[in-house]
Amino acid sequence: MEKSASRRERQGWQQGNLIELKVEDLSDSGDGVGRVEGRVVFIPDSVPGDRIAARLVRVKPTYATAKLHELLAPSPHRVRPQCIVADKCGGCQWQSVAYEKQLEAKQNVVTHAIARIGGIPDPPVDPVLSAREPFGYRNKATYPLGISPTGKVQAGYYQKSSHKLVNLNQCPVQDPHLNPLLAEIKQDIQQRGWPIYREKTHQGQLRHLSLQIGRRTGEILLTLVVTDWELPGIEAVAREWLQRYPQLVGVCLNCNPTRTNRILGDRTRCIAGKGFLLEEFAGVQLRLASDTFFQVNTETAEALLHEIIAELDLQGNEILVDAYCGIGTLTLPLAKRVKQAYGLEINPAAVEQARENARLNDLTNVAFYDGKVEELLPQWETWGLAPGEKPDIALLDPPRKGCDRAVLDTLLELQPQRIVYVSCKSATLARDLKILCQTGSYHLTRVQPADFFPQTAHVEAAAFLVRERGH
Repeated sequence: MEKSASRRERQGWQQGNLIELKVEDLSDSGDGVGRVEGRVVFIPDSVPGDRIAARLVRVKPTYATAKLHELLAPSPHRVRPQCIVADKCGGCQWQSVAYEKQLEAKQNVVTHAIARIGGIPDPPVDPVLSAREPFGYRNKATYPLGISPTGKVQAGYYQKSSHKLVNLNQCPVQDPHLNPLLAEIKQDIQQRGWPIYREKTHQGQLRHLSLQIGRRTGEILLTLVVTDWELPGIEAVAREWLQRYPQLVGVCLNCNPTRTNRILGDRTRCIAGKGFLLEEFAGVQLRLASDTFFQVNTETAEALLHEIIAELDLQGNEILVDAYCGIGTLTLPLAKRVKQAYGLEINPAAVEQARENARLNDLTNVAFYDGKVEELLPQWETWGLAPGEKPDIALLDPPRKGCDRAVLDTLLELQPQRIVYVSCKSATLARDLKILCQTGSYHLTRVQPADFFPQTAHVEAAAFLVRERGH
């Protein structure tokens, strides 16, 4: 019987050759993982259980990356993507993977990282908190704008590993209430003739369209990212948008004149309506502005917070410090359940928003400080605590790079009774857990992963540590 075209081509462990293998797992970057004669192969767009032919792209002695060439036998975990451009758009990696398999893969990523990098054998990692809605969950989407070869205004996400725009009129992972605005605002931009920014030449005005919604309130905020403030007729158009879309509460301009991949600039103006939307989260009201960092999956973030509250079993007499607190998303709901809370954050604008959110909720037992956490945390004795008092709960929610080593060293000296470490990157979580646990000061009791980003490889996790007796 004649072999398929893929099997007739050159095979072997060399760049450009074809190999046959079965995909066994998913990596933390989202690629399928298979093995050939003990060597690891990473294959994007593959699903555990797939039997495939793959072309080797980058070859090392013990591992390689490859491109899916032919699907020889599909996995039972392979499903039809809900998005028609899922194979092109770089926004999602796993729409072809059944949701239950996504959750299993994310639990494995967290477990392997803590065991391998953290040096903690058999870490107590619970099953992943699943998203209530695996699609339609994103409360915010920011789309780069572009021009098609025929001169049509486009908005979408970049193709995988490129800056080639994939045009979208709807997106299955964003809140469905935002889809009409995505399609129709593009048409309005086209009709106004506003010049679209071109990355290569650094010319044009309109760079991005940002849409965000309060999942509980339904309020929508629209922001255009521009290179300068002179957008002809924007005031009249903004008023028209407010009349056309009843849920739209504000239209803003954000100015980013620099030649950079950074999306937002430092200044934002409200053009019509108000410059923020209101959202309800875990029993508190929050003001969210265009430049506010707020988790894109409101429901799963709230579910993880409820896990934290249940695990801490708060009695109302605790003193809590929330490092990397942002606008107080976690600080404020916890402040309602403790004696005193403190939030530390490097971004002064976020701290001002946190203070405003505390006033909005009539919370007087919480204080926020702006500056580097590694510099603020050692100054805890200046926060106005009574003699002999110190924080007995530390909540860490750092960026992807994890905690500065000085923060961990201060915690080892301060010795709070409990530490909760919320992380969006398993590798840096594991690295920092190793530092906190290797001295014998702390014991890892539980890790709760949560799926903030269905259809992608990203996973959030909360690690719970308690101080060992005698320390």
